Parts: sequence; C-alpha cells; structure tokens
Amino acid sequence: MDTNAPTPYESYVYAYPHKTAYRRLAERPALAELWAAEPKDALSLYLHIPFCEVRCGFCNLFTRVGAPEGLTTAYLDALERQAGAVREALGEAGPVRYATAAFGGGTPTFLTATELERLCDIAEHRMGARLGAIPLSAETSPATATPDRLAVLAARGTTRLSIGVQSFDEAEARAAVRPQRRADVEAALGHARAAGFPVLNIDLIYGIDGQTEASWLRSLDAALAWRPEELYLYPLYVRPLTGLGRRTPDGPDPEWDARRLRLYRAGRDHLLAHGYVQGSMRSFRRADAPAEGPEDYACQTDGMTGLGCGARSYTRDLHYSFDYAVGAHEVRALVDAYVGTADFTRAEYGRVIDADERRRRHLLQSLLQAAGLDRAEYRARFGTDPAEDYPAELTAFAAKGWLDEQETGVLRLTPEGLAHSDAVGPRLFSPAVRAAMAAYERR
Repeated sequence: MDTNAPTPYESYVYAYPHKTAYRRLAERPALAELWAAEPKDALSLYLHIPFCEVRCGFCNLFTRVGAPEGLTTAYLDALERQAGAVREALGEAGPVRYATAAFGGGTPTFLTATELERLCDIAEHRMGARLGAIPLSAETSPATATPDRLAVLAARGTTRLSIGVQSFDEAEARAAVRPQRRADVEAALGHARAAGFPVLNIDLIYGIDGQTEASWLRSLDAALAWRPEELYLYPLYVRPLTGLGRRTPDGPDPEWDARRLRLYRAGRDHLLAHGYVQGSMRSFRRADAPAEGPEDYACQTDGMTGLGCGARSYTRDLHYSFDYAVGAHEVRALVDAYVGTADFTRAEYGRVIDADERRRRHLLQSLLQAAGLDRAEYRARFGTDPAEDYPAELTAFAAKGWLDEQETGVLRLTPEGLAHSDAVGPRLFSPAVRAAMAAYERR
C-alpha cells in the first residue's frame, strides 16, 4: 500500500477560512462600521455555549468540561452584554431580520432548563430573532437531553434537535473516549421524540478502533429504529491536543483511510437503501422529512452574527471571532476572559476576505453539497465561471473522477467525489490561508 498517497481525510471543511487562519486584528474595527453597508435582511444567528459534561476523545471544539458554581450565569450575563452591543451595531437603517438560528457548543443543554429559557430570551428579545417563525437548530447529548430541558427548546420553537450519539455500541463509545450506556442513549432519544421536534438528527462516527462493518451497520440500524429525519455520518479524526491525539501517533495511516472509506460506503449505501437522500458527504435526510428552510438564506452569501466566546461572525469583507484554542487550560482562560469582557463593540480576531477568498468560499460551500454549484448563479455574482477562476483544481478533480462531467449548468461531485470531500475542500484553500493555518501555534 502506498504510504505516500494523499489521504482522503485531510480536513473537514465546515467553514472557510478555518479559525486557525484568523489573527489578532491590530485595528480592532468597530462592529458598527463593519455592518453599516451589509445586507441584513436574511442573517443567520449562532449562540455558542462552551460547556460539556465530558470531553470526548475526538473533540477539538472550543469547549470546557464542567463549570464552577456561578460560571454559567456569568457566561449568560456576558452573552447578554454582547447581544446588546451586536444588535446596536447592526443599526436601524434597513430591515434587520434573522432567517435562521442555531444553538451550538459545546453542549447547549449543559445549561439548566431555566438557563435555556434565558438563552432563548437573548436570541429573541435582545437580538430580535423570531423564534417559532424561523428554523432553529439546537445540539444536545445523551447525558443532557432531559425532558425539562427539551421541553423548553420545543416550546421556544426549536425545529431541529441534533444529538451526538456517535455509536450505539458501548465498547466503541469507550474506545472513542465517549463512555455512555446504550440504555441512556435510547432514553434520550425517547425524550427527544416525546418533545415533538419536527426534525431529529442523530450523529454517528465511523472509523473507531475496533469498529467493524457489522458493528457499524448495527449502530445505523439502531438509529434507523427511531426514524430520524436526518443522520450525519462523520469519519473519526484524531487531532492534536485531543484525548485520542495524545495517545495516537501522528502521520499517515493508509490502512485506516481505507477502512474509513469502506465504512463510509457501507453506511451511505445502507441509508440510501432505507429511503434517505444524501445531501453531502456527511448528511442524509429521510425522503419524506419536512421541507428544509429557509429559502431566502444561503450560507455562501448571507451574513452571520455569532454570540459567545467560540462563535464566529461573517460580513462580506471580514470573518471575525474571539481567540481560539483546544487545550483545556487555554480554553478555560479564554472562557474566563470572555466572561470578564465589558466592551463587545469591536472585532478582535479575524481574517479579511478579498474577492478571491469570496469566490473560493462560494465554490467550496456549494461544491461540497450533493446539489453542487449553479454556474449561472456563480457567474451572476462574480462575473466569471469557476472553470476560468480555478482551472487547475477543477481539472485535477475531473481527472480523478470526482466531478460529474455530464453536467453543464451545475458543477457537481460524483459519488466518489463526495466520498473524497475532505480531500476536495482543502485543495481549494488559497495559498495564503494554507500558510496561515500552517503557521498557527496550536494550544
């Protein structure tokens, strides 16, 4: 086996540019200036809760384990201060409307039911998001998906609940440093269904040590028994500074890559055979599930306001956030710094998005979806065709059989191209972003 072959699992591209390409903004621009000329009639709102009951071995998210007494209250106080500053910066000139909202983390349901009410109040009354009238997604875990918490989320208009199960096999969960009992997972799913969310999503992971195709399919069948409207299938990554990363040698592992690809294909084919439609490498949606909204929001073009120490915000010209870390000590320090912040009127860390980066982001976020990229829409926005802008990259994808060359008006990945999404995405990063990510000092 060729140990020098490029891995199909280079990087999961959930946002571009990645936060490791952000740097401290020397000029600390005022939010009011950043948003003054931005369209604000179809924004996305994201609220970040950086707490979890346990840190999974694969997790490199901005989150801390537990919270000393009073910290969640202090965090919500800071979140409310930030919301006030951000909403004021958006101004009153022209309509300010949210088309979609999400609570992420961490684990938002680490908060108590009363604290979740306050979180919803911040989104609705401080930011002006019309919860109950727009799609609202919230993340949870088996340990925190209690009836009282879920009742609050359902009553306040949550349309999609995503629960990180990862595996229904207890031995596999332990191997991923995610100890949990199958009975507790099933109970949490029961609570979620009883709460009546229109869309239930279950996250599962493949590539765990000791996982076989048979055990993987058993986990999928256990999830399918709940008839979730969505399933997300994630390849296991072992990243620096995580629990698994500290005990696993770094470097290429062609055998693991091949095993993950086999498990991915088995899972994909199993879900397609059970009436699910593939939306991306990771996402699968039941064919008869409620329609996804909103029609007037597009992640490629519309802005996002993020609240919380791990949230990011997007304008056309700048992506910004607070400082970023993964290591437990650093995360605790950054959460404490956020809680102690009084002035939220300026952007602190970020990256300027020039015309090339805007085109790359649009191409990335469209191409990695099964629906692909509408070339006419791209030309209308940028005045060029993606084949003119990125000929070398697209030619290389086509040569590998990753692009559907039968299409004309749509640039779409083939099934094999979707399987290699985590290799496709990084190859579209700009040289400047690649250099910034490589120079980032992990902590």
